Amino acid sequence: MILREAELGKAALLVPGDPLIATTHLDLRIRAERQGIKTRIIHGASIVSAVIGLSGLQNYKYGRSVTIPFPDESFTSETPYRVIMKNRKMGLHTLCFLDIKAEEERYMTVRDGLEALLATEKQKRKQVITPETLVIGIARAGSREPKVKAGYVEEVMKQNFGAPPHTLVFPGKLHFMEAEALITLAGAPEEVREGTQ
Repeated sequence: MILREAELGKAALLVPGDPLIATTHLDLRIRAERQGIKTRIIHGASIVSAVIGLSGLQNYKYGRSVTIPFPDESFTSETPYRVIMKNRKMGLHTLCFLDIKAEEERYMTVRDGLEALLATEKQKRKQVITPETLVIGIARAGSREPKVKAGYVEEVMKQNFGAPPHTLVFPGKLHFMEAEALITLAGAPEEVREGTQ
């Protein structure tokens, strides 16, 4: 529909955040250009930059990001678990986007995401996500009232993060400044300083 409108005149697609960072509209842009429709992107702040800024973790120490989808009765994706495991082996942080089903007004919460990962851990038993794993829960990144809480999985699951959207970050090997940021800015336990670089 948007391509038809663009053939007739100017058309705009508005999306929250940066249109090509976390939500890919690349296919739409490619199709437009192939049809001779010139496109232009107006970049906005993204969840990626907002989460990095709020957490205090260093940008260049993030590995592959991943989306945790809503599990259903017949299938639970193991991809988030595997991505977190691979990133941690390399000492890298993992940004986990939490599933949104906007048409159903369903937004995965920090607790939902952690429960899905713990369910996978129960099957895999590789000690990737345990109640003692350090995690950062972030709600409403980019808003005037974000909530950021770093702690162990069992503790973060008890937090009320309020309205969506929510995001998770699993830290890898921490630099001493990152540990200080998590303690000061996100209420992480003091022992996160141990073993820092």
